[in-house]
Amino acid sequence: MSELRIVSLIPSATEIVIQLGFGDSLVGRSHSCDFPPEVQKLPVCTAPSFDPNGKSKEIHDRVSELLHRGLSVYSVDVAMLQELRPTHILTQDQCEVCAASLVDVQKAVAQIIQPQPEVISLKPQVLSHLWDDLLQVSTALDPLNGAAIAELTIAQLQGRLQDCLKKVPAKLPQPTVACLEWTDPLMGAGNWVPELVSMAGGHPLFGQVGRHSPWIGWDDITAADPDLLVIMPCGYDLEQGRQSVDQLVQQPSWQSLKAVKDCRIFIVDGNQYFNRPGPRLVDSLEILAEILHPNECEFGYAMKAWKIY
Repeated sequence: MSELRIVSLIPSATEIVIQLGFGDSLVGRSHSCDFPPEVQKLPVCTAPSFDPNGKSKEIHDRVSELLHRGLSVYSVDVAMLQELRPTHILTQDQCEVCAASLVDVQKAVAQIIQPQPEVISLKPQVLSHLWDDLLQVSTALDPLNGAAIAELTIAQLQGRLQDCLKKVPAKLPQPTVACLEWTDPLMGAGNWVPELVSMAGGHPLFGQVGRHSPWIGWDDITAADPDLLVIMPCGYDLEQGRQSVDQLVQQPSWQSLKAVKDCRIFIVDGNQYFNRPGPRLVDSLEILAEILHPNECEFGYAMKAWKIY
């Protein structure tokens, strides 16, 4: 088999490649690929077309303006791709706000001299799509042994998942859980997140399994009055998530929420876990289980991947 030269343009795909054992063949990454830490040494092949710094509303307005004008949210460095000579490029067709879109990648690839790399596009929406993506990537990178490699990797991840589920107590009624993927404007968490909440023993609000994350209003939150509020802004770490909650506190009805009265406001590292549909979705399930059932489920994520506001 010819030498593999892989460029991953989305963090979840980078983690998939490494989980499958093809990490040594990675030659390039996106600007947001940062796990495991050693991938940060790789050349960067994308960049945001907007200033990613500032408050939630400012970032939202910048991205919205680009989309309104029909412009790309991220740019692909064609010259870098030509220099790296990848055999495979991994991208996504799930969210044009999260990473370089499939269209952007296809335009960049069209400018590369022959032979052109194979483009592997992922579009996960539910947890089972992670297993599909692992198989798709593995067989594309190694047509002969890829299926067997993927099956072993999937079995290991599903084993951890089942171990977690065994620890989750069957408590009724289930606490209502509102997961927020953005705070200004407000966005509930959809796709795989409601599924993870249910598996962890909670009743998810707002987002629907397999559906894009919905925009919601503050009135929706006050009307639902959730038992728990889990803050997981897309692309934000724990400190940035805390700053987002600081903005929510300014809402007049904040103090009247049940979750606030009961001190059940949780900030999670959305960037490293919940926002990435890669192998660490299993970690995300463990985090939720730890939050919902601290006495029964302890995995060591507290203060590292989540904390109480």
